[in-house]
Amino acid sequence: MAIPDYQTLMLPVLRVAAGGEVATRDCVEQLAREFKLTDDERAQLLPSGKQTVFANRVHWATTYMAKAGVVRRTGRGRFTATDRGLELLKQGLRRIDNSVLDKFEEFRAFRTARPQDPSVPEERGAAGPVIDVATPEERIETAYSEVDDELRTELLDRIIKSTPGFFENLVVDLLLAMGYGAGADAGKRIGRSGDGGIDGVINEDALGLDIVYIQAKRYGPGNAVGVDKVREFSGAMEERGAMKGVFVTTSHFAPGARAFAERVPKRLILIDGSELSRLLVQYRVGVRAVRTIELKKIDLDYFEEQE
Repeated sequence: MAIPDYQTLMLPVLRVAAGGEVATRDCVEQLAREFKLTDDERAQLLPSGKQTVFANRVHWATTYMAKAGVVRRTGRGRFTATDRGLELLKQGLRRIDNSVLDKFEEFRAFRTARPQDPSVPEERGAAGPVIDVATPEERIETAYSEVDDELRTELLDRIIKSTPGFFENLVVDLLLAMGYGAGADAGKRIGRSGDGGIDGVINEDALGLDIVYIQAKRYGPGNAVGVDKVREFSGAMEERGAMKGVFVTTSHFAPGARAFAERVPKRLILIDGSELSRLLVQYRVGVRAVRTIELKKIDLDYFEEQE
């Protein structure tokens, strides 16, 4: 089954907490078994890679119920149900979500204090009120992904409209930014007629004894780089006695091209448009940071002596 959203987890979390003080990690494990999550679902991480999706949703189900006074934190990573929470369970509700917690003044005050974001994913509850279904981290990371996707799309669009020479220089700059190359003449564009399919080179040592050869092709969306182009590049490398090459395109490679690159004895890396845009953003080539948002969490070690 799909990983439950954090509001679906509220009632199961409260049932666990009704049995007495429980560690969050034990609650996560118990509910993972209850929902019959697969190993892949248990291991699925948030885009940040810092926490599993399921643990994050259990955490926020607990946090929101704590704001409503339904559960109470008892120590480092531990909580239990309150009298209010036990009374809520006695009502036999089939689901506890934000619309249920809204009956408590403390939770309404908490919700009112939060800025409303029209981009937050929402669904309409059975009783009518609109409630968000994503955790705060998921909302932040979803927004980040949307901005990142748009940036990468615009990057490729600009590259496709640029000159061949600009693209070749861009690829050289990217490889240098990734840490390849050594010495004052670490990388350069060749890109001239009669280059034999070689657009640039990266010297991996100061004397140029170990060279990475580059081929850069600006293709529009939907135009695949075929095996003939990759074979031609491989031949140009062979004429120079080279064993390392990087073929970069703004589009994608045909399956036959990828199969050929894996088959040849040379180390031949193929970078398509999707991977190219990802690397450009990661290594900040052609992009710049306009805003940095730093998220903070409690330093549990600092408070350890008190708990």
